Amino acid sequence: MTTSLKNKALYHQLADLLKERMNTGMIPHDKLPSERKLTHEYDVSRTTVRLALEELERSGYIYRRHGKGTFVSDIKNDDTDLATAYSFTEQMKQMGKKPETRILLFEKITTDYFVSQRLNLSLSEEVYHLSRLRLADNEPLMIEETYLPAKKFLSLEESLLRSKPLYDVFSEDFDQIIRLADEELYASIASLEDAKLLMIPEGAPVLHLARSTYNVKNEIIEYTLSVARADQFHYKIRHIRNS
Repeated sequence: MTTSLKNKALYHQLADLLKERMNTGMIPHDKLPSERKLTHEYDVSRTTVRLALEELERSGYIYRRHGKGTFVSDIKNDDTDLATAYSFTEQMKQMGKKPETRILLFEKITTDYFVSQRLNLSLSEEVYHLSRLRLADNEPLMIEETYLPAKKFLSLEESLLRSKPLYDVFSEDFDQIIRLADEELYASIASLEDAKLLMIPEGAPVLHLARSTYNVKNEIIEYTLSVARADQFHYKIRHIRNS
């Protein structure tokens, strides 16, 4: 194989070649050749191929389907703003997976101190509490506990939430346009209750995420606490430094 970037490890060079191949001659969800075929085609070891594919998977260029092979991801070249663009449903579709959302609970409650502070509301204001299990290819990946100020979504019903993604409900049914979102995450271990829903052992590693979403009037319209499986959910953030 060519070694124009001699200062790079061999598997990095192979990863670059495969990126170029995908960008110029393949489309999203095309299947890549098997590891054995890539080994012969590029005249490298099986280990080099595996390391290159692992690097491409980490960077989001490819995804794997057990028993089916390796496929090209739907990579967008334009810079994206995580705060406004993230969608579990769309991310799973781009990875070639079938997303599913199961509503575990939908209720109207009054705020306690914690929720009122997160939504910038007075104590005892009404909010909707939404609990959801997010799956991909029938595998549970994430639990979400969402709080919405009721005064912004007066006619919200569970049937509407079952019919379309939450952010589509925001924009299409309540004219709430997302301007930005703040998100924090930290590593932890699964509680017994979360472990049962996510089908992982109690104490398994998980990611905890807290998300505050703002509309164009700079009002908080969503506060979500999530628990995501660390072995399945890959969270990617791009930082851009402006000169």
